[in-house]
Amino acid sequence: MSRKSEEKMIQVGLFAAAISSIIIIILIIAFIFKEGFPAIADVGFFNFTFGMDWAPNRGEYGVLPMIVGTFGITALSLLMAVPLSIFCAIFLSEVAPTSMRKILKPTLQALAGIPSVIYGFFGLIVLVPFMREQFGGTGFSMFAASIILTIMILPTIVSITEDALRSIPLEYKEASLALGATQWQTIKNVIFPAALPGVVTAIILGMGRAVGETMAVIMVAGNVAHIPNSIFDPVRALTSNIAIEMGYATGLHYNALFATGIILFIVIMILLVVANYVQIRSKVEIGGGNL
Repeated sequence: MSRKSEEKMIQVGLFAAAISSIIIIILIIAFIFKEGFPAIADVGFFNFTFGMDWAPNRGEYGVLPMIVGTFGITALSLLMAVPLSIFCAIFLSEVAPTSMRKILKPTLQALAGIPSVIYGFFGLIVLVPFMREQFGGTGFSMFAASIILTIMILPTIVSITEDALRSIPLEYKEASLALGATQWQTIKNVIFPAALPGVVTAIILGMGRAVGETMAVIMVAGNVAHIPNSIFDPVRALTSNIAIEMGYATGLHYNALFATGIILFIVIMILLVVANYVQIRSKVEIGGGNL
């Protein structure tokens, strides 16, 4: 077989794999909408989305408390994880000696490979009792879930951010240092702004995992379907709502859980659109020379 034929076969195979992935995603989305639409049609989209009560035994299906819980857990975890991840990535790529990097890098990769249920057990056995003793209440809370998610998304953001920082041409750094800038000034004013699109990508992926995480959140969040008054109150996320009740749901309740998946899909799409808009703006600013 000639080299040209081999290349053609590889191109066809890659194209088929890409098309298959797209078709599978479309089929999954179509199935979720098909199963969830009867509940939305029965309850009403706005009543379902902005309803305050989730009580299937009374025929009440409102997911606003779960939407607030999902946003709250995700926002808190990103608020803690993003600064830690960025500083850790800068340390690994620009400051840490080779010997330390050889230790820290595999450690972060190991954290990324730990199953979520293990993080949940850690939160249940260690974090929840600590929160109960220090802040009162049951210990199951939005804050506890956010801490666990912070640990879980940290390796993803650190790894991608480090790769983005390392992808910046060495000439940028050398030119800045040659002009008399210090190492920190070079990182802050040259390297990090140039790597910002990659950093935003890392945050998007971390956010996606935080929004979609289920098991660890179920184990430490408390799973109470109400809008919290503080970060120390228990909450229920959209994913947790589906996982907890899908095993015994029937009829309209079953359809309502799929409708919850529709709302989760919409929430994720909104977050991704906003994040991608920020990423595009950062690329435009860099392309315009506004470093």
